[in-house]
Amino acid sequence: MPAALFKVSGRVQGVFFRASTRSEALRLGLSGYARNLADGRVEVLAQGHADAIDALAVWLRRGPPLARVAEVLCDAVEERDVEGFVAG
Repeated sequence: MPAALFKVSGRVQGVFFRASTRSEALRLGLSGYARNLADGRVEVLAQGHADAIDALAVWLRRGPPLARVAEVLCDAVEERDVEGFVAG
């Protein structure tokens, strides 16, 4: 199953980015996580169908209303053993 690791920068902490990402990922049928990084970015692991990952990538470039996304970096990664989607 395809998996991607995103690093999202900008105003993405303290604006419900992780919770909103979780909602969008679940809507798309993806598993993975969204977590804050010490450098102010948010890391998102998304695993599932390629078209759903692509749709999440588009959403991450916009984010929730209070976010101001500056950059989204993406790397393909090996499939991981994850269930559900955690915003932690």
